[in-house]
Amino acid sequence: MKRSAILILSLCMFLTQSIYAQKKVEKGVKQITPELLKQYIDYLASDSMKGRNTPSPELDRAADYIAKEFAALGIKKVNGSYFQNIPFCTKNLDVKNCLLKISQGGNIKEFNLKTDYTPFESTSNTSATAPIVFAGYGITALEYNYDDYKDIDFKGKIVLILKHEPGEKDAKSPFGGVQETKYSYLNSKMENAKNHGAVAVLVVNDPLNHIMLTPQGYPWPSLSKFLPQYNLPIELCKEGASIPFAQVGESVIKYIFGSVDSLKNIQRRIDQNYTPQSYSISNSTCEIATKLVIQDIVAKNVVGVIEGKSATLKDEIIVIGGHYDHVGFMAKHKPGEDYIFNGADDNASGTAGVMAAAKAFASMKGKPKRSILFILFAGEEKGLYGSDYYCSTPLFPLNKTVAMLNMDMISRNGNDSIQIEGDTMNQDLAEIIRNENKSIGLKITLSAEDLFGRSDQYSFFKKNISVIGFTSGLHKDYHTVRDDPQSINPFKASQISRLVFRTAWVIANEKKHYSIIKKH
Repeated sequence: MKRSAILILSLCMFLTQSIYAQKKVEKGVKQITPELLKQYIDYLASDSMKGRNTPSPELDRAADYIAKEFAALGIKKVNGSYFQNIPFCTKNLDVKNCLLKISQGGNIKEFNLKTDYTPFESTSNTSATAPIVFAGYGITALEYNYDDYKDIDFKGKIVLILKHEPGEKDAKSPFGGVQETKYSYLNSKMENAKNHGAVAVLVVNDPLNHIMLTPQGYPWPSLSKFLPQYNLPIELCKEGASIPFAQVGESVIKYIFGSVDSLKNIQRRIDQNYTPQSYSISNSTCEIATKLVIQDIVAKNVVGVIEGKSATLKDEIIVIGGHYDHVGFMAKHKPGEDYIFNGADDNASGTAGVMAAAKAFASMKGKPKRSILFILFAGEEKGLYGSDYYCSTPLFPLNKTVAMLNMDMISRNGNDSIQIEGDTMNQDLAEIIRNENKSIGLKITLSAEDLFGRSDQYSFFKKNISVIGFTSGLHKDYHTVRDDPQSINPFKASQISRLVFRTAWVIANEKKHYSIIKKH
């Protein structure tokens, strides 16, 4: 009888604690309203913000707005500041000093900038002269038993590679079927070539699947009348030189291979059996110079923290993040024409979601056991630069970062649908999301991996941190002037923000850790 009484008392205490904890969570949930999300989005995506380009005075104004909101909520600074300064470099092409010459069997041809070749924005301010080696798609993927660099010496050579991946249109391709994998990313190909000793990389659009072979001058304003002069390419300022990196067009293909069909035949042999066809191009030497004018500039990640209450867990971090930049505005436009890319859904909505989650956590008397870091990233639209910089220069140890929840575009495509990215890497987090969604009722599409590598969760994933991306998905107004505040759904944005808050609360209070299964 005594034992039964103890069991009943213990059960009552457990139920009382559970009810109390649930009430605390609901208090936070109630702070996240459609009206609050709309208020944030209306400001961040207003015409006065001119599209929040990275870098720009308007992006700095957005950062100040977020920081002031954090301060008003009582969210603490990190290392004495709400900002993490990001050292960027803007790059402009020194058109007069760029060069591409190829010697083929003793004949030398100089090619024209823009129409024959265009440097990529990640090229270096340097030059190289070396023999040419064809390296297929430029991929080393040991898990697929595929390596374009196997058994050939690429050290000190200029590498010529194809864009994309083998079997791009083949649903049975080991490279993710028709979905691209990380091996298709151009900068990954450049780094792979550099790791194999290449001194420069030339890229051609693979001709079997793509008819546009001629470079268009992107991303340089000096080569394209459609690009505003203010919108110069930027990158993180890094120590150590890169290498010349350029796209070459049909004229270069014909000069090296004799015809486009010859290159198609080589590509076809690769794709048929997923067998590399790399080889040294005999009697061919290339001279390339990609000269740049470089200027240092600073943008900001916006950060704030709520410290955990547990003596044993407060040093561990849950990150709730999203990017607050967008793509700016059109410098050339007709009178009365809409020319501002407001970025209401992309990603004023996700920014608002993070801010609303911060308000929810700040409203609660009982704090979570683990600490919560709220971070809004700059430079996502330029290449995940803000999150990459944070992960290379973290404000809290990455080995103490338990999970990262990212919101990117959360306010379109109906009232109740949501795509979850990254759940296949961590089933425990996916289960938490499913459980917490029971009180919200969103229709969840799991394993929406097509966008996984295109938002800031990917930077954390590369550092072996458990991540989940929350998005309402792409739509016809993506990256157009139509992505404005009147097109968003504040109710939906609030529902997704509530789900992120509830999920973060559970993770922050469980003793469990979450190991990822690498699949990308």
